[in-house]
Amino acid sequence: MGIVDVRFEHHHHPLGIGEAAPRVSWQVSAGTPGWFQTAYEIRALHPDGTVAWTSGRIDDDESHLVAWPGPPLASRQRAAVQVRAWGTAGDTGWSAAYPVEAGLLRPEDWTADLIEPGWDPEPESVPAFRRAFTVRGPVRRARLYATAHGVYELWLGGVPFGDLVLAPGWTSYHHRLRYQTYDVTDALHSGDNAIGALVAEGWYRGRLGFGGGRRDIWGDRTGLLVQLEIEYTDGTSETVRTDAAWRCAPSGIHASIYDGQTQDARADHPGWAAAGFDDSTWHLVRAGALDASPLVAPDGPPVRRTGEVQPVGIHTSPSGRTIVDFGQNLVGRLRIRPRGAAGTEIVLRHAEVLEDGELCVRPLRICKAEDRFILRGTGDVEEWEPAFTFHGFRYAEVQGWPGELRPEDVTAVVCHSDMRRTGWFSCSEPLLDRLHENVVWSMRGNFLDVPTDCPQRDERLGWTGDLQVFAPTAAYLYDCAGVLASWLRDLQADQLSTPDRIPPLVVPDILGWPHAMAAWGDAVTIAPWVLYERYGDLELLRRQYEGMTAWVDHVAKLAGPDLVWDRQLQLGDWLDPTAPPAAPADSRTDGSLVATAYFARSARIVSTVAGLLGRADDARRYGELADSVREAFGREFVTPSGRVASDSQTAYALALRFDLLPGAPQRERAGARLTELVHMRGYRIGTGFVGTPLLADALDDLGQTQVAYRLLLETGCPSFLYPITMGATTTWERWDSMLPDGSVNPGEMTSFNHYALGAIADWLHRTVAGLAPAAPGYRRLLIRPRPGGGLTRAEARHETPYGMAAAGWSIADGELTVRVVVPPNTTAVLEPPGGEPMPLAAGEHTVTLPYQPEPYPPVRPPHTIPPEAPS
Repeated sequence: MGIVDVRFEHHHHPLGIGEAAPRVSWQVSAGTPGWFQTAYEIRALHPDGTVAWTSGRIDDDESHLVAWPGPPLASRQRAAVQVRAWGTAGDTGWSAAYPVEAGLLRPEDWTADLIEPGWDPEPESVPAFRRAFTVRGPVRRARLYATAHGVYELWLGGVPFGDLVLAPGWTSYHHRLRYQTYDVTDALHSGDNAIGALVAEGWYRGRLGFGGGRRDIWGDRTGLLVQLEIEYTDGTSETVRTDAAWRCAPSGIHASIYDGQTQDARADHPGWAAAGFDDSTWHLVRAGALDASPLVAPDGPPVRRTGEVQPVGIHTSPSGRTIVDFGQNLVGRLRIRPRGAAGTEIVLRHAEVLEDGELCVRPLRICKAEDRFILRGTGDVEEWEPAFTFHGFRYAEVQGWPGELRPEDVTAVVCHSDMRRTGWFSCSEPLLDRLHENVVWSMRGNFLDVPTDCPQRDERLGWTGDLQVFAPTAAYLYDCAGVLASWLRDLQADQLSTPDRIPPLVVPDILGWPHAMAAWGDAVTIAPWVLYERYGDLELLRRQYEGMTAWVDHVAKLAGPDLVWDRQLQLGDWLDPTAPPAAPADSRTDGSLVATAYFARSARIVSTVAGLLGRADDARRYGELADSVREAFGREFVTPSGRVASDSQTAYALALRFDLLPGAPQRERAGARLTELVHMRGYRIGTGFVGTPLLADALDDLGQTQVAYRLLLETGCPSFLYPITMGATTTWERWDSMLPDGSVNPGEMTSFNHYALGAIADWLHRTVAGLAPAAPGYRRLLIRPRPGGGLTRAEARHETPYGMAAAGWSIADGELTVRVVVPPNTTAVLEPPGGEPMPLAAGEHTVTLPYQPEPYPPVRPPHTIPPEAPS
């Protein structure tokens, strides 16, 4: 038994964090069943191993996000922290020492200037910056703090340094500009050294948005900010910073997020970032003071290269083009290894699907997604990977390759925010396993610094509605607490900076559309609430509270005295499967019904949050508002017998799941009608972005779990499994992004990598396998498996803040066997189908019960999965 995985805030690698008093979390590896913590102690050590401070024994059972018990960290201060705990089986002993180091916490800690190119670069060009310096002697510690107006690649000693991709990432730059902290102690040596950096436009001033997009949204010049602080073993220190002494020159690289990167290796400056390089012909930079108040340390992990995928085939298209198939739709870029004559130009074009055997680029709209590399021609293999762009693709067309293209010559490099995987699911139905894997790949591709809608076309924006519906699934699959906490900071900053304090439709806000939009704007209430449920972070609710109340107050004004929100255009149940290709908002569900339902839901959440935060008056006021909106919904949209206006799957799912039907007879009739609608559609899906996350739960609440399974396992179009039968390896934007004849949906807006409709995975975790939180942060687990659909087994595993939890079941010989793992310092309740609840303590449990399958609607015809893609 011992303490493991000590964490600070939501950081797993806490170097240069932005919190002076970071909350501490830990897990216990306890072999004793039923282990529960009764007290803990936290202490910090000096570098020599002596104790700097200790909390003393604190009698408390919490081990997640515990308040920092020592003096606040100063800027740059490092602490080595140990934890021990007492519990029902004794003392854990002290943990290993876990380091935590603060970044630059005050604006006055910054002394560097922002430097910009000393000429007026043409659009999309990438300048190179450099500075030589001397290290006077042995180095005890060296930290480099860096950020950019644009995206940068850092070089030290003549080679790229670090493993970050597209740093510093994308934020609402006027409000928050993140910086990164690097430990460069081992990269420096006594004598001559040099720093270099390439800075591309990235999101800061590059073209963003659809319909042609906009440039220069946050500024019209790229810039670099670097502060290298060196501490010598003799106790002295010095700082190398960006200032007017730096030099810059064109790099021969042109890069765009949407259009790709072009690099002429013949224009490179060999050794440009090394100490001995002669930069006397380079330009002087423009240097000026930067307002340091927006500079913040990251809340979550950076974007990194997180995997590699090799081709599964190379073939020639009907028009004679060379197509590389990676077998998996992914997000990243290609790494190539050509050998050829100087001036040979290789062109790499990317697309998610083929149509008529050719690369289908129409869904990219005016996004080129094209990389070009011109060989230097040294006679050796020239390995190249673009650094300042990314693409969404399964297929790549390669033009101009010198000689025969072999599979080992090209690799797909997967890039996304380097979140820790925390959730898994498997079952006896291969189609469902592939569905779940597709959801995972879509989250990976679209959590590239911000949670985006799609990764391939001229959009790639942080749509609030998409994240709102997907947040529960996201929080299960990956530890995205830091990524989403950062995004929510930007959401609130953009929201509160507008006159009416309306949440933007995309974050960071590049659209500037002051539209109050239900389900999209409700991300300000629902997303923080989901993160509280899954991570138990009350401080996140406290931080986001102003934005939550501002939104509900604004909607109340829009709705007016009758509290029915019917006076604005709504996106509604976006991409209802019956919506025409050219009209994705043309839903069968009334947009006013959707808006009023979400108004009630958000008011209820704010009331609950206010109570948690000790704001009793607010809790009462918003609770009364929620009750009144519920009554208004009933008056406007529900008949006395329980029929709901619009008579659609989404309308009933909203009314039932958001508890908007006042009486049991109405709920019973509405439930019966929802079930009828599902049967009448032949178990085909009838919901868009809004209804999809709610439908299976609504049926399950009604006792119609087998109907939910029948809907889940349908393979005809539209359905969850139809894309699988068509070879999908990610979640599609539309239920029919590809039509049954293999042609691509004619709509102008068609993506093959959107996570929103993958929100069904949350039901797989909670209901099919039966693993759900019963208290914030999984401090208490609800194990509620509901077998069905002919499945013979299912299992879910999730790394909770307290350790690994698992729930799984199997059926054999008329018995249901449920296996559960409850992490130390937590408890669970098992609610078996048809049985009484059973309390479970920490440890492993196996329960076997008699089992009689529930009646199941007619089975679907058999389908097979296309050949599996690499995992």
